[in-house]
Amino acid sequence: MKFQSEYRDPAAARALQRAIAAAVTRPWTIMEVCGGQTHTIVREGLCDLLPPQIELVHGPGCPVCVTDGATIDQALALAARPDVVFCSFGDMLRVPGRGGRSLLSVKASGGDVRVVYSPLDCLKIARQHPERMVVFFAVGFETTMPATALAAWQARRTELTNFALLVAHVRVPPAIEAILSSPQARIDGFLAAGHVCTVMGQAEYRPLVERFGVPIVITGFEPVDVLEGIWRCVQLLEQGRAELVNQYGRAVRPEGNPVARRYLEEVYELADCRWRGLGWVRQGGWQLRPAYRFLDARQRFGLAEVDRDEVGECLSGLVLQGQIKPPQCPAFGSRCTPEHPLGAPMVSAEGACAAYYHYRERSPRQRSAAAMPWPAGAASREPAMPSTARHVTAIDPECDVRRI
Repeated sequence: MKFQSEYRDPAAARALQRAIAAAVTRPWTIMEVCGGQTHTIVREGLCDLLPPQIELVHGPGCPVCVTDGATIDQALALAARPDVVFCSFGDMLRVPGRGGRSLLSVKASGGDVRVVYSPLDCLKIARQHPERMVVFFAVGFETTMPATALAAWQARRTELTNFALLVAHVRVPPAIEAILSSPQARIDGFLAAGHVCTVMGQAEYRPLVERFGVPIVITGFEPVDVLEGIWRCVQLLEQGRAELVNQYGRAVRPEGNPVARRYLEEVYELADCRWRGLGWVRQGGWQLRPAYRFLDARQRFGLAEVDRDEVGECLSGLVLQGQIKPPQCPAFGSRCTPEHPLGAPMVSAEGACAAYYHYRERSPRQRSAAAMPWPAGAASREPAMPSTARHVTAIDPECDVRRI
């Protein structure tokens, strides 16, 4: 399949493996931001292809995982109301809130909780049930926001009065800034999420490169994508160059998607928000603009904005900061499993804990993560703040594997 088979080619992966090994001369720590990239790394055993000098740590790039507990509790309160049809993407249904309750348990208790594939489905449900309020749990990075913005735009245009949004959209660049600003920061370079940049473009990342002096490589999600992203990042690190590089050129343009961004800017504005594992992040999220506040579920139902600490034995906050690997959590694989999760990273299809649980037997390097020493500064549970060579050449002219 075009744009897929050539990015899973073992020969291309081996060529990039040799290139990385030839380029590295000292230890480097690289964080992949997106949970989709994490699953590719763990599922395909890419850690085992890398020289021991390269450590990959997994960032907060899973929107299900970073949705804070207070927002989950608000969702549970809305879903339990008899006058509400609560709609959500499927990943959110098993995320535990206060007392271990989840949207799935609310549904089992009689709540009208429905899984939808698009927020536009909620408009149809609202028209079918004019006597009830339909609330969509608007979770996700900039990748899912255009569809939510379009739903809000259509609701306003058609004067649909029984539709509302519980907004929990978040932004990636402020999270990277928060990680780099932390006293425990130990990241030398980043693999940025290609699909986010497909929507938002590249401009937001350049100030981070210039301010913190770290290379950022916008990277795709197939095995060859990830290995090429690592190779480019290692090259920049070894040469002492802090630059923004676009590995995912087949999808990402400098300006992103102008049509999608136009809808986002019409419906949303920047807002401070709380991330699981990172705490309050300045302009780390979005809120509805004044013209669309009539769709705000918090405002409509008078939901209080309550901070609550993440307590218990789940160490997902440290996992999301890249301070520990999932097997270093004492509950991992025993008291915390996908069937009985203690935290969101074990639930989500993009969660690091779920990736390690499902694929841990495939990789000696991943299995050995449980024996890694507890990192300095991570003692507290509270947040600190492939195709052949010719195929790779065809993917991106700058990736000249013929020289490897």
